[in-house]
Amino acid sequence: MSILTELTTIISALGVPVETGVFSGEAPDTYAVLTPLVDTFDLYADNRPGVDIQEARISLFSKGNYLRLKDQIIAAALDADMAITNRAFINHEDDTSYFHYAVDVEKAYEREE
Repeated sequence: MSILTELTTIISALGVPVETGVFSGEAPDTYAVLTPLVDTFDLYADNRPGVDIQEARISLFSKGNYLRLKDQIIAAALDADMAITNRAFINHEDDTSYFHYAVDVEKAYEREE
């Protein structure tokens, strides 16, 4: 399992189109882009990592009020045992009329042998 797969499922279930890296095609009024940030190992003493820690940024773009959707995404991520490491209003893009809000999430996955 990967954090990008989980986030795609979570955000899609909220009715929001989502892509990884960049949105292809014509962008709808509200959409999300996932960007991987961190992929590291942790918790090992025998040179065999036991935990894979993954972090990703959810960039939410909306031409309307994004606050309710932002709260729904955060609640769903927390329900999926993800940690919220950062939340930030990035800006309003005057040329496209999108509000841009970012949520960074992290999750530890036990490695399968």
